[in-house]
Amino acid sequence: MESAQQPAHIVEVTPQVKVGGNNPLLLIAGPCQIESLEHCLQIGEFLKKVCAKYPVNLVFKSSYDKANRTSISTKRGLGIDEGLRVLEEVRRKLGVPVLTDVHSPEQASAAGEVVDIIQTPAFLCRQTDLLIAAGKTGKTVNVKKGQFLAPDDMQHVAKKVASTGNHKVLLCERGACFGYRDLVVDMRNLPIMRQTGYPVVFDATHSVQSMGGASQSGGDRRFILPLLRAAVAVGVDGIFIECHDRPETAPSDGASMLPLHEMEAVIATACRIRDAAAPQKA
Repeated sequence: MESAQQPAHIVEVTPQVKVGGNNPLLLIAGPCQIESLEHCLQIGEFLKKVCAKYPVNLVFKSSYDKANRTSISTKRGLGIDEGLRVLEEVRRKLGVPVLTDVHSPEQASAAGEVVDIIQTPAFLCRQTDLLIAAGKTGKTVNVKKGQFLAPDDMQHVAKKVASTGNHKVLLCERGACFGYRDLVVDMRNLPIMRQTGYPVVFDATHSVQSMGGASQSGGDRRFILPLLRAAVAVGVDGIFIECHDRPETAPSDGASMLPLHEMEAVIATACRIRDAAAPQKA
């Protein structure tokens, strides 16, 4: 295995956006759920302007269907047809790669026609048919590590995607179950997963989530920045931050999303820490 600080594999999301090695930090960011094209463009335009100031490659993220909502009564999203149409427009108008999550092999095939990165949810990270379908699209696949999974088990997850001949795999840490509702982040997981040779992303949003509850999951966004600082210092190739202009009104994950106006300070901090933690040249 390669050094935990230097993954052997460079993932090319697009010719302009590469992940791993000495490439710029990847930022996966956007609202948890697609609300409208106008809202996605508003957030995407803001993020693009901010990222232009820093050594960061932006990927816009949003979900067309939140299929694992706590309650049957909560909003799930626009659905795959309308959601993919919105993401296609965001990609075209802003000129940035886009990411969304999928929940079935059929969705993976459809999403692969539009998005640059297909994401598999943490709860589905061991679903072989889904991983293989995602791999067959030829697109980059970001696999969320299940809250129940040991970090070294992610090598088997990556092999399922790679069995299709697609080695464009990102492994994403999002915390581990602690009791029934809380999550904790074991920073050892990051270098352990990097030993697979694939780039590693840290999800600062869902790591502060409180799972389940009366009608929807909660969270505590106060801990996004402290956890992000630690993860970048340990060594990651990308960071994942869901953000919103008005988190308190968001249809999902509002408690664990970062207010949009705080994003620049967080990005700047991550870049400073990554620069300070980089191996010094002789």
